[in-house]
Amino acid sequence: MNVIKRINELREARGWSIYTLAMEAGVTQSTLSTMLARNTPPKLDTLECICNAFGMTLAQFFAENEHVEYLSELECSLVRAFRNLPDEKKHILVDFLR
Repeated sequence: MNVIKRINELREARGWSIYTLAMEAGVTQSTLSTMLARNTPPKLDTLECICNAFGMTLAQFFAENEHVEYLSELECSLVRAFRNLPDEKKHILVDFLR
C-alpha cells in the first residue's frame, strides 16, 4: 500500500488542505508538506496522529477493502473530545448516551 497516496485520498475526501490535516493531527505543516512532497512515509507515531485526525485506527487506515466506514467531521470532533476525557468521564458519557 502507498501510505502517502492513502493519506492524500483521505485528506481530499474530506476537502482538507495540508494545513488543515496538520492542525487536526497536531503535526507541523512543514513536516507534513515535506513528507507528502517527497513521498516519504511518516513515522509510526506521526501516522497514528494522522489516523486520529481522520477518526480511524491504524487497522482501518491499512484496510484495503471498500467497507471501511469514514467518520464525518462532527463525528471526528466527538471522537477527539472523547479521547481527551479521563476514563471516569468516558464511562459517564457512554452511560448518558445509552
